[in-house]
Amino acid sequence: MTPVHTLRSLHLALLLGAALIAAPAQARLRDRLPGHEATSSTTPKTAPTAARITAPGDHEFTLQHGGLTRHYRVHVPPSHKPEQATALVLAFHGGGGNMDIQANDRYYGQISKADQLGYVVVFPNGYSRLPGGKLATWNAGACCGAARDKDIDDVGFVRALLVRLKQQLNVDLARVFATGISNGGMISYRLACEMADSFTAIAAVAGTDNTLSCAPSRPVSVLHIHARDDERVLFNGGAGSQATQMTDFVSVPRNMAKWASLNGCQPEPKRVLEVPGAYCEAYSGCRGGAQVKLCVTETGGHSWPGGRKPLGGAQGSNAISATDLIGDFFMKR
Repeated sequence: MTPVHTLRSLHLALLLGAALIAAPAQARLRDRLPGHEATSSTTPKTAPTAARITAPGDHEFTLQHGGLTRHYRVHVPPSHKPEQATALVLAFHGGGGNMDIQANDRYYGQISKADQLGYVVVFPNGYSRLPGGKLATWNAGACCGAARDKDIDDVGFVRALLVRLKQQLNVDLARVFATGISNGGMISYRLACEMADSFTAIAAVAGTDNTLSCAPSRPVSVLHIHARDDERVLFNGGAGSQATQMTDFVSVPRNMAKWASLNGCQPEPKRVLEVPGAYCEAYSGCRGGAQVKLCVTETGGHSWPGGRKPLGGAQGSNAISATDLIGDFFMKR
């Protein structure tokens, strides 16, 4: 790889994650909404065998994979009962972000939603050159940054992570889900392509399927959420004005047609929700009871609808709540 290509790759990762980069270090998990403070130690644990998780609260762990020390956070809701199988949601941060950003309830509300609906949410950290894990990216195929350029085995990492989580928790294998924003949504699509045996459904926000190949072994339900005025991952495809031309992102219409076809759905969707500033469409007749659904906001740019941008600036659309839509989509599986 040339020095110019390396610089352009880093530039892309930073731009994709610009709306996701952390607030100051002190604004981490303890800055979540009141009532969601950590109830157990967040000191990283490294052990040959997985430590069993039984207590509600927030836990941090490391995992060795591919010669790298990978990190992940686990949030267990207050209603958790170790003897009962639990639904599991893996939430992936955007390019240039990290697990602490995605776990910050002020921005995405995913911990509050997990507490409300009673599932465990896991926040993995992407590949980063930095010791603290910031400015991390995911290898989603054609995107993004250093994770893609170094061909980091993120699918292998997630496979190993699920093995670990099954040791740590009583996981309901029929209810394992993946979600993410931007590059985090893109890695969710790659997992649906390559780990359909493990994931029942995925939900992507502002990040289309940019896999290099895709042959899921079984139907996987898909929820996609996107703003028409997204300036980075353009609704109609290509690299936006605020992204270095490193890859042409797949358009939202092409993305939905692909997954409707993969899941054997009817080719034309039907409008299932219409509110001021947003609508949702769903494809019917999918194989194996799968669902494929698209929700579009008219405004909001490259953001999480109903959430807050860590760096401030113009906020996402409040016409719909991505957090609510995703929680409902997953827990109805």
